[in-house]
Amino acid sequence: MTSAAVLRAADAVALTSERHTLRLLLDSSDTGGAVSTHRVLLRAGAEGAAPHRHLTTTELFYVLSGAVDLLAGADVLHAIEGDLVVVPPGVDHAFGATARADGELLVLVTPGIERFDFFRAVHEVATGRADRSVLAGSDERYDNHAASALALDGWRSSRPGDARGDQS
Repeated sequence: MTSAAVLRAADAVALTSERHTLRLLLDSSDTGGAVSTHRVLLRAGAEGAAPHRHLTTTELFYVLSGAVDLLAGADVLHAIEGDLVVVPPGVDHAFGATARADGELLVLVTPGIERFDFFRAVHEVATGRADRSVLAGSDERYDNHAASALALDGWRSSRPGDARGDQS
């Protein structure tokens, strides 16, 4: 990459469902591998991503507005507008809007990894347009791996009555 990567707001692809809107901003190929970034708006109680981990990438979550719950390792953090959470490789994490408020996040993954096709596939599954099998075998390609049972249990117990199923 020899110049700045720029995406105009009007050019962002939006994947929308009843519970969330995911805006695909710049993927790894757009930034010379430096970063992949997207923006996600979650309606009150909506889950953004179920517990998972990345083995080679760091994920940064900046709360643009509202409030979100973030699993980071064994801790469930309540984050509000202006808060930043950085999750290093190997740490289980998840996120969702709090039960009583919408939440909007800017999410950056570094180093960048091509993930927009993954998000498109997840969106198709979440909206019922594709079967979950479209995600089979994609863990290594997207550096998106299953979380520990302990992380799953901790996340579920911290979010009683949430709206599971939307994953971004």
